[in-house]
Order: sequence, then structure tokens, then C-alpha cells
Amino acid sequence: MERISRKKSIIYVTLIIFLLFVLVDIYYETNVFKVNKVHFESNKLNSDSRIKLIQLSDLHAKVFGDNNQKLIHTIRNQQPDVIVITGDIIDRKTKRLHDVFHLIEELTSFQQHVYFVSGNHEWGNNLKNQLLIGLEQRGVHMLNNDSTEMMIKGMNLNLVGIDDVSTNHEDMKKAFNNVNTKEYTVLLSHSPGVTDKYVEIDADLILSGHTHGGQVRLPLIGPIVAPDEGLFPKKAKGVYQLKENQHLYIDSGLGTSLLPVRFLNQSQLSVIEITN
Repeated sequence: MERISRKKSIIYVTLIIFLLFVLVDIYYETNVFKVNKVHFESNKLNSDSRIKLIQLSDLHAKVFGDNNQKLIHTIRNQQPDVIVITGDIIDRKTKRLHDVFHLIEELTSFQQHVYFVSGNHEWGNNLKNQLLIGLEQRGVHMLNNDSTEMMIKGMNLNLVGIDDVSTNHEDMKKAFNNVNTKEYTVLLSHSPGVTDKYVEIDADLILSGHTHGGQVRLPLIGPIVAPDEGLFPKKAKGVYQLKENQHLYIDSGLGTSLLPVRFLNQSQLSVIEITN
């Protein structure tokens, strides 16, 4: 009886330790973001050229530190050439825009190249129009089925942006109208489902979010479920080669939806470097 009692005690203690580990991991990965660095190469860039983009995705109005100072400080220190926001900067339940507008005001104070495409949560929020107008008033370039050509460090770069594919607001033909794809071209699409819906996409790099990386991942199994991707999604986060010189990158994002929980899938922003 004494041996059985000891075994039970060991089992209970082990379960408590495991549960505490899970809870600590959930808190940390949900509330402490990391910087994920990704590198792409292209012969469309001049030798020794280096373009740095920061991608923010799926913030869902979450705040990191007082007034988002941790997030702002990290982005400023990276000294990006361009900042792109690939949708769901708010949640469909967001009722105040103060925190988002403060973040944007800080970003546009030191970087003139800030670009935004919409996600499904913007389209599901009654404050959508107020948000989009407010972003534009604060210096954000809105790429709603549109494109822009810019010169970064002597290199021409195309940014093409479409409205959310998962809610059928995209217009690919309009977005790519008059885009010179002999120059390096980046497509911003909140949903990576754009690569399933459109077989031919005339872009070198596609930057997406939407999936949250599955939000909750299990050891050996990976993501359990992701929006539009179903159970055990094959495309949840990271780099996917579509063609020889074409890649899809899915950022797992900063915030959460449905439940404020991340597990084995830390909140992140992405630093994307493109070189020759």
C-alpha cells in the first residue's frame, strides 16, 4: 500500500510540474514576441544589394508593453527599409482604435514606407472604414488591390497588395495592372490561400499571415488547425517554395483569435532580407 501511495504521489507531482510548464509556456509564447529572420535571394537585384522589410501580421489589437513600446523599440532598432502590415491589425471584436493608431503614429514617425493590406477581421469589424481612413491619415500607404513602385538603395522594388482573399475582396487583375515584373515584385496577401486560388501569380515573393502558425502546436504533430487550411494544415507558417524563383512566406503573427493562447508557437514579427 505504501509503494502504491508513493507511486501516486510521484504521478501527481509529475502532472502538476507538467501543467505548470504548459501554463508558463503558454503565457510566455503568447505575451513575449520574438524576431524571426528570413532571407531570400534574387538575380533581379544588383550585386551587393540588400533590402530589409519588416512584416507585421495578425496583431489583433494586442499590446506589447506600455503603449506597445517593446514592439516599437524592436522595429526601430532593426532599421527596416520598408514595413508591411499583412492584415488583421485589429480583431473583429475590437471596439477601440487608440492603441493601433498610437502604434502606427510611432512607426510612421521614423519610416515613410509603411504599407497595409486588409485581413478578414478588418472586414468583419464595424470600425473598418474608420480604421482604414485613420491609417491613411497617419501616413500608411493602403494597397487595396493596388501596387506601388519604389526605389530602395538604388534598386526598384514593386509592392503589390490585395484585399483579403478569404472573404473574396481581392482583385488580382487590378492589383497587377501596369506592374513591371522584370523588377523584384512582392505580393502582400493576408491569406496564403491566394496560392491555391490563383495558379499563376507574377510575383517573386508572397508575404502572408492569417494562419497564426496554427496558434497551438503539438510536439511531433505540429499545428492542429489553421483558418481555411483545416485540420493538421500543410501550410501554417514559414517558407514554401512554389517555383524555382518564387516563394511564399507565412508569418505566424503577433496576436491571437478565438482564445488568447499560443503553445509551442511564439508570437513573432519577421525581418525579411532580400539580396542578390
